[in-house]
Amino acid sequence: MKMRRFALLISIVSIILLLAGCMYPGDERVMQENPYEDQIELIQKAVNAYEEANGGLLPIKTRDQETDLYIKYPIEFSKIVPAYTEKIPSNAYEKGGIYQYVLIDVEENPTVKLVDLRTAERIRELNLRRHINGRLPFKDAVGENVYEIDFAAMGFKEPLKVESPYSDALLPIVVGGDGHFYVDYSIDLNRILREQNPDVKEGEDIRYLLSDSYPILPAYSLPYTVNEKNEPIFMKK
Repeated sequence: MKMRRFALLISIVSIILLLAGCMYPGDERVMQENPYEDQIELIQKAVNAYEEANGGLLPIKTRDQETDLYIKYPIEFSKIVPAYTEKIPSNAYEKGGIYQYVLIDVEENPTVKLVDLRTAERIRELNLRRHINGRLPFKDAVGENVYEIDFAAMGFKEPLKVESPYSDALLPIVVGGDGHFYVDYSIDLNRILREQNPDVKEGEDIRYLLSDSYPILPAYSLPYTVNEKNEPIFMKK
């Protein structure tokens, strides 16, 4: 009887340990996918300290001047870790996370923000398929020199979309006349315009409505403005 109880106890302990092991990867995934504000604040303090100690220089990697504004200034963690902050955030790409830590407004007020690299993966997938097929199918225009993508002609069973970092919406991907793919943030911009009624003007890029209010940037996008009905539209180039 004692042996049976002992065997049962061993079995229960083994199951508990097994379940604990199964739970850890999920917990780790959450750590890698959440845009924690405290981690952003820590990196912001480290960037500020580095800038002050280095005569205004910023701990950023060098990118081509034509690079998208929102991914143009990625943070170089080797310049601030461990001298100005203890470690790289768990949700950073460098630690297996899904976010690239970047700076915006580098001239006036260098501010730490995030880029969701799952968006970049969607763009990469489309670029890979385009090269395989050897052509880029355009469909109907959705703006001046901006078009829907003929996903079927590219071999996709259904259109690729991107999870919005600002809402529960699935965002379309469009293609510019330049042949580059972009995420269409019109859904989220329209929601903000309707719900908050911000003071915006025709002709100005309104993507700041997203970049100023959220930790994640509207990367891989085209500039937007508003029309006479205060609806978001792609800006004319």
